[in-house]
Amino acid sequence: MTRVRVTAPRHSVPVPRGRLAYGDVNEESDAGKVFVRSLIRSQLRLALVVACGFLLILAAFAAFLVFGPGVAETTVLGIRLDWLLLGVGVYPVIGLSAWFFTRAAARNEARYRDLVEER
Repeated sequence: MTRVRVTAPRHSVPVPRGRLAYGDVNEESDAGKVFVRSLIRSQLRLALVVACGFLLILAAFAAFLVFGPGVAETTVLGIRLDWLLLGVGVYPVIGLSAWFFTRAAARNEARYRDLVEER
């Protein structure tokens, strides 16, 4: 078996469109620091909003299962409704949260890329 040497990518290689090029901004310049800090702040804010929203929905879901009248006694297709909702009802919430997060994160990065290209 032959050895393969893996190195960092060269900076002269163009970055395909649609991918974020962090090397375009000189992070040591004042403008570069502002751009990068802005991107990090917006991504952190987005992550916190999505996580808090997801947890609030799950808390409301759990409160409905605990305090909802007759949820524990109701059966659907021989399965208790509370178990059915826990097993099936949570996954669309996870999927929608992930879809929203990736879409908004891509939008944040596109705004960052536009700022870098204008500079």
